[in-house]
Amino acid sequence: MSPFLLTRTLPEDATDAALRADVLQGLTRTPKVLPPKWFYDARGSDLFEEITRLPEYYPTRAEREILVDRSAEIAEVTGARTVIELGSGSSVKTRHLLDELPDPLHYVPVDVSESALTGAAESLLAARPELRVHALIADFTAGLALPGTPGPRLVVFLGGTVGNLLPAERAAFLSSVRSLLEPGDALLLGTDLVKDESVLVRAYDDASGVTAAFNKNVLSVMNRELGADFDPADFEHVALWDEEHEWIEMRLRARRDLTVKIPELDLVVQFDAGEEVRTEVSAKFRQEGVRAELSAAGMELTQWWTDSGGRFALSLATAL
Repeated sequence: MSPFLLTRTLPEDATDAALRADVLQGLTRTPKVLPPKWFYDARGSDLFEEITRLPEYYPTRAEREILVDRSAEIAEVTGARTVIELGSGSSVKTRHLLDELPDPLHYVPVDVSESALTGAAESLLAARPELRVHALIADFTAGLALPGTPGPRLVVFLGGTVGNLLPAERAAFLSSVRSLLEPGDALLLGTDLVKDESVLVRAYDDASGVTAAFNKNVLSVMNRELGADFDPADFEHVALWDEEHEWIEMRLRARRDLTVKIPELDLVVQFDAGEEVRTEVSAKFRQEGVRAELSAAGMELTQWWTDSGGRFALSLATAL
């Protein structure tokens, strides 16, 4: 098996510092908010994998369908010699694309989790020893310095994760991606599409309660990492469709008046009965909106692929 490079661009204590800042800022404002990235400790990651297999949760299956059907075409159109994947995780879906691109191929997975990067690289190299992997432990939303690799390069951002960013954050993110692109490079972007409200709400509020457990996992993270005394039973999972903004919101709603202590932040947080903490926004998109946002960031939408049900899209964009 070929060795791979692993570069850390985040300080060792970056995750702890970011959690402290997000909780302090988010739980002392009105309305209260927490970023969705704090769902994903080991338990949260396992729960999300379970969510992707639920009958109500279509995005993973729909995106995989596009990748299975279109990866050969994507490989031909882009001619990529380097694939840079933002938020790569296990890299499972990306393998469909990597398998269609010839050696020598460079793969640059970017994630905050060292264990996820290492596990993915070892698995990929076991199947394809000639693959050249340079993994980056980095936060792609905070600017990114890429290693020198041959072009054309294809930046990949799958899973509809771009929808977790608010519009201003999305604009900044897409502009940062544009700054990485050189002539001949491209962005492959996954976006969940606007559809019937009932389908969307079910995808984020499944009958078996897995998404509710996933949502409440952020409370367990704060208990473990910050010494907080949240009782998950004091909160109920809420998923609703915001028609004006065309996004799903996940929230945690206090079942009663309560007080929570967070010793590591020297913080006491009051909740009124019925008060909510927004834990995730998941925007849904239309083709014209994706085109406009890419254009505003200095990119042109050149290809648009959807699954057979028109539920999810992969778009290809190049620099203007």
